[in-house]
Amino acid sequence: MEAPPATAAEAVLADDLLLRSILQRLPPPADLLRAALASHRWCRAASRAAPLAPPLLGHLFHPVDTLPPTPIPSPANAHYPAVFAPLDHAAAAPRLSLGFAAHAARGFAIQDVQLGLVLLLPSELPKMLLPRVLVLDPASRRSALLPPPPRDAVPNDRWRRTRHVVGVAVLSRAHPSRLCFEAVCVAVDGDRPRAWVASVRDGDCTCDACTPPGTIYWHICNSGRLLALDPRTVELSFLLVPAELGMHFKKYRVGEAPEDGQLCIASAEDQQLQLWVRGDANGNDNGWVLVRQMSIHRVLNTVPSLPRDMMSRMLCTSLTDIDAGRTGKVFIDTEAYGRYSFHLETQKLERLVTDDGKEYGHPIYAYFLAWPPAFLAPSETGGD
Repeated sequence: MEAPPATAAEAVLADDLLLRSILQRLPPPADLLRAALASHRWCRAASRAAPLAPPLLGHLFHPVDTLPPTPIPSPANAHYPAVFAPLDHAAAAPRLSLGFAAHAARGFAIQDVQLGLVLLLPSELPKMLLPRVLVLDPASRRSALLPPPPRDAVPNDRWRRTRHVVGVAVLSRAHPSRLCFEAVCVAVDGDRPRAWVASVRDGDCTCDACTPPGTIYWHICNSGRLLALDPRTVELSFLLVPAELGMHFKKYRVGEAPEDGQLCIASAEDQQLQLWVRGDANGNDNGWVLVRQMSIHRVLNTVPSLPRDMMSRMLCTSLTDIDAGRTGKVFIDTEAYGRYSFHLETQKLERLVTDDGKEYGHPIYAYFLAWPPAFLAPSETGGD
């Protein structure tokens, strides 16, 4: 008995090129992941249809109340739980939430968001105390509470009043379907750096004092230098910022350039927005090259009630961050007049407010979907 002829749909789905073309047109990333579960062949097709870089889903932040304009005394701002703002407000956009761990996350503040994981530290703990680290996976709604780094991990370690916990960061993740990852906690004891790396395997945590991979940079308030942690020697060093910024005590922020992700510095002093990247071209300033400069005077004039005189505007306006989502935007705070995103190409200024009227707090963390390993290195073999 002959097999019935294939329908037009079956013929299309049997063609790998056509199947990949169809999967490329699925709008939400979650639909692409669901399609990958159909079979081994669909998984290979979905991995080739997926963009090389994980898609940006939105941003996480702690909302804050809008404060009254100066010189009215500003009350202490309440600490609100972190919320998620999707990049696409359409109905198909994912609605992630940290509410599944609302009780555990009470009193914690976000410190890092990488590889689909959110790391939080106690918001009121003194910086000299080694903290517990709360790790949340909003996609799978799982969590892990890591113990403080052990004191005996570093030989001859002793208590120092000058100890200062710098922060925590995600280093690697085995697979987004499991809570297996490595995170680093960095502290400075006087002039001595400390780095503890925690390895978590489905809830079981081991902690060692070792060298974190990749260079980590921190912005230092009121300084003309960046703080850098060398992963090969676990030593702290300083990286000079452009003298034009450092010598004149201008505010700046360090981040990644939107185009290629390389180290960059942004500043918005004197209503002039500048973007610097590392380079050795002629005329470089301490190893930095100015690649973009524009006036934002007219843009700031559109902010309702923002002071017009130069001195008052300088006091209440500052660039708070470069969007880690590499959307081409920077974030600008005007204190009592709102927080805004500014697009470097379109020069569009957009106020950042939640649905209940609160302001976006600082910092604002980009949340990317963590692709499974099969999406990063698809197999060439395997049946349906």
